[in-house]
Amino acid sequence: MTGPYSIVPLDAGSWDAFAELVERNNGVFGGCWCIGFHPERGQRGISHRAVKEERVRTDRAHAALVLDGDGVAQGWCQYGSPEELPNIKNRRRYEQEAPPRADWRITCVFVDRRHRGQGVARAALHGALDLIARSGGGLVEAISEVTEGRAAAGRFLFSGTVELFEECGFVRGPQVGKHARIVSREVGAT
Repeated sequence: MTGPYSIVPLDAGSWDAFAELVERNNGVFGGCWCIGFHPERGQRGISHRAVKEERVRTDRAHAALVLDGDGVAQGWCQYGSPEELPNIKNRRRYEQEAPPRADWRITCVFVDRRHRGQGVARAALHGALDLIARSGGGLVEAISEVTEGRAAAGRFLFSGTVELFEECGFVRGPQVGKHARIVSREVGAT
């Protein structure tokens, strides 16, 4: 339990709760269904929902799903290996100063619009780090937005904020976009 929330892994058993959250939020970012970082991104004629469901049911998509006290999903934090999540924002700059190869990558932190500012993103990130630890731990990276001293539009915050990651022990690495930075930390196995 993280605050008033509980964390469950995204899997076949939690798929319906995840799907309801995505549908409640109009498919998330224009129907992404959180496949934008998976290899299928950009393929024509695919159903993003079907692709995500197939990946979840075959253990090729991972996330910490945040449930409220009524068991309703209110957010998630997607994580996976770089092979599972090969698509990253600011790739050109990332590769110019490539950091040490990460074992895990966090790519998306999503919160239902009615529950923003209530600790759901923090719970999701803590949940993802716990699930990563249970899966053997290792070096974890994310590319996130610096919001300190500026107002950032929500459309840029799908990967969380650098400040949130820092609260969870991440360290800032190279800048790869106007406000985007690589953050990373080691997570021990549990």
